[in-house]
Amino acid sequence: MLFLALDQSTSATKALLFDADGRSLDRESRDHRQLYSRPGWVEHDAEEIWQNTLATLRALLARQASRVREIASLSISNQRETVVVFERETGRPLHHALVWQCRRGDEFCSAHAAAGLEPLVHAKTGLKLDAYFSGSKLQWLVRNVAGLAAKLADGSALVGTIDAYLVYRLTRGRVFATDSTNASRTLLFHIRRLVWDDELCALWQVPARALPEVRDSSSSFGETTLDGTLSQPLPIRGVMGDSQASLFAQRCYAPGAAKVTFGTGSSLLLNIGSTPRFSTQGVLTALAWSHAGRPTYAFEGIIISSASTLTWLRDQLCFASDVPALEQLALSSPDNGGVHLVPAFTGLGLPHWRPEARAAILGLSSHSDRRHIARAAFESIAFQVRDALEAMRAEAGVPLVSLHGDGGPTASAFLMQLCADLCAAELRVAAMADCSPLGAVLAAQLGLGLAPTVEALGARPREEILYSPRLEAAAVDRLVEGWRRAVRQVVQT
Repeated sequence: MLFLALDQSTSATKALLFDADGRSLDRESRDHRQLYSRPGWVEHDAEEIWQNTLATLRALLARQASRVREIASLSISNQRETVVVFERETGRPLHHALVWQCRRGDEFCSAHAAAGLEPLVHAKTGLKLDAYFSGSKLQWLVRNVAGLAAKLADGSALVGTIDAYLVYRLTRGRVFATDSTNASRTLLFHIRRLVWDDELCALWQVPARALPEVRDSSSSFGETTLDGTLSQPLPIRGVMGDSQASLFAQRCYAPGAAKVTFGTGSSLLLNIGSTPRFSTQGVLTALAWSHAGRPTYAFEGIIISSASTLTWLRDQLCFASDVPALEQLALSSPDNGGVHLVPAFTGLGLPHWRPEARAAILGLSSHSDRRHIARAAFESIAFQVRDALEAMRAEAGVPLVSLHGDGGPTASAFLMQLCADLCAAELRVAAMADCSPLGAVLAAQLGLGLAPTVEALGARPREEILYSPRLEAAAVDRLVEGWRRAVRQVVQT
């Protein structure tokens, strides 16, 4: 038995094929454009993403033509807060997708915060009034796209995160549904009642009738022929936001288990069990997953600029031809030479939540060169992971029992060892970087009855690389103080 997965991330769309034990057998990928029409604005062409979805799945299935009948289901993991408005009749987008990085909703968040609505929003959603999430992006669209408000009101236009949009296109409009993890990132969803909230919908000017049905992560989401590619329809089963999917793939099923997904941005999730807790210090409360109507919750720390800092040095400043070459440049210096790069390109996340902050390279001297800046870029990722994890551990109410890592940047042993050192914790890195699509596949297996319980999935073997802390506490403290001094300079400007 085989399992097909689609991983629709911020930078690319990937199709993957897994066996029943979760081993990756084949993959196909297509990058899509990043559209920056103004500073702080980030868009994707949702039609391009749809075409890439078909292209990757078709290319992989063409190579695996003899095994297509062995495939049990198609699963989806996706970039989360990115939203699309599209026609009910055709599924075609009515505007570019607004990406989670996009800050055009800042003014709406500021206005709602000034009106004293932050506690209400946090109590219902577990999130902050921040443009990172979908609500303010949707309010911007309603206010600025001619005729959209009327189309949403009369039902001719629909709103969805990327998963709901792709499910709609894959099923030719027969299924308009999202999973609970994606719904919980919109600022429209009540994470304890597990429903769209009328008060929040009114706040962001989004009619509830335009929103998808919310289903468990392990549920059925209809069938697809991939727009006529397949002679027999393939069930769509297992849909999750990418960060929660990686938590699921890392088998973080018990309270106290945590993971960090290193990507364009990075997300830390710490399982806190079946009862939500709410932070007073900026830590988010996330819906980790739901199965059989029962939710599991997590604390979340968000790092807005993570691996994107490395690609910025590669592409914008032309420091190296690729990220491995950038790592070699960083390693050619024994330290950062007093240089720190604070990557607040679109603000800072946990524990600062300063959307207005902007990136800076600090501590430069006549001694500084490209090696120090490259090293500071890698170090900025590890420093941010430490800051976020420290804030989460302080309020979680459960001890940290394990820390797992996944994502493309885990290929850097330098970065992973630095994270273990700065966090003073063993870091278990998945041998396979593609944990998000695997998590969606495991949810599908759970929903299909191929695993009796979540705990049964946890008993399955997995390959990991272990990084144990090596640096002495005093050395870590010195490094952290230099970083925090740099951050203070950025947030105070």
